[in-house]
Amino acid sequence: MKRRRNVEAFSLSFLDCICCGFGAIILLLVLSKIYEPVILEKSQEDLDQLIALLQEELFDIRGQTTVVTRMLSAVQLETSETKLTLAQLQVELNKIQGQYDLMNQDDPILNVDEGKLRAARQRLTEEMQRLAKFERAPDDAVGGIPVDSEYVIFVIDTSGSMQAKWGWAERKLSEVLNVYPRVKGLQIMNDNGTYMFQQHNGVWIEDTPQVRQSIKNQMRVWAPFSDSDPSDGIQYAIETFWSPEKKISIYVLGDEFQGTSAAAVVRQIDRVNVEDKDGNRRVRIHAIGFPYSFGGAQIPNSSTKFAGLMRILCERNGGTFVALTNADR
Repeated sequence: MKRRRNVEAFSLSFLDCICCGFGAIILLLVLSKIYEPVILEKSQEDLDQLIALLQEELFDIRGQTTVVTRMLSAVQLETSETKLTLAQLQVELNKIQGQYDLMNQDDPILNVDEGKLRAARQRLTEEMQRLAKFERAPDDAVGGIPVDSEYVIFVIDTSGSMQAKWGWAERKLSEVLNVYPRVKGLQIMNDNGTYMFQQHNGVWIEDTPQVRQSIKNQMRVWAPFSDSDPSDGIQYAIETFWSPEKKISIYVLGDEFQGTSAAAVVRQIDRVNVEDKDGNRRVRIHAIGFPYSFGGAQIPNSSTKFAGLMRILCERNGGTFVALTNADR
């Protein structure tokens, strides 16, 4: 038999095939790398364009932000001016509202027609002519109280002891108002300087029938805090309302003085209510003293001090002190 020839595993033909395979792979790799720089360059150009576009948009946004910021500043300034104007208008509104509140819209006088007003004015003119010869001189007095003043201020003790006799105080206030048929200005405050009508702080209230009725109505429910020391209210009234061309009277209504020294109060009032060259004070000071209690109870020292203080103040400041003894006076 013919023996077969042994075949070698790593023959030349096999190595040729292997080399051809590796060569093909290397060729593929070389061919795939040829276009890579072009792709990278294209990507870089796209990125540069994108960055330029984003920078342009950023500049536009910054410009718009500057414009918006400028507009916002202008709006804020305009808002501040508007708020200031609104505050001023609110003050004016409060003032007008206060004047409106003082007027009694239900007063019959406001409902009288024009014909009745003409007739009433005619009758009033005739009556004035008839009574002209009986008119009081400017320095005349009613019940010993000079009524030559054109402006009247009430300084009223609103403490608990006065509230116990408040109806009596209301009547005396009404009687004093009746002594002055018409004045140029009125004001009401308590002995601590608290105004009855807060919307008229520091200014005169025009005297009208409606205002007088409003004062009487408010007096029924008015009860602010009081320390029973009239010196504060008197001093505040003089310093706030005194004017050289005005004739002013202050009426003090109270029943006690809780201060430490009446002499100190007299000196204090002398400093603010100074005398002129003729010996006249800036304002007149009158006082009405109410008894602290009835029924023979012991009079407290504070009530005695009030009477002594008011007697001296009224005497030194051209006024009159009236001391009440019972509720029938």
